[in-house]
Amino acid sequence: MAQFPNVSNDTRSMQVLVRFCLRIIILGVFAALGGLGFGRNLAALLWLTTILCVAAGLLRREGPFEPVLTHWDESATYGALYCLTAAFNQAATS
Repeated sequence: MAQFPNVSNDTRSMQVLVRFCLRIIILGVFAALGGLGFGRNLAALLWLTTILCVAAGLLRREGPFEPVLTHWDESATYGALYCLTAAFNQAATS
């Protein structure tokens, strides 16, 4: 039985989006419960998640420029959010 490649690619990208949203919610909850303050905790957790997504992309042998969303795309997004959070934390402390 033939399968359409667009359907599986859409499903795979949807899984990455759902995984991203769930991780952001979990990171927000853990950052709120930490003792260093929300911004510093969130920045640390985003940095850790960036590294874990890179490791997952390497272990799964995903290409960084595939036509569907991968762990590499997630790590780039977490890295960008980390930079944004770190910039806000720096501005708040000065």
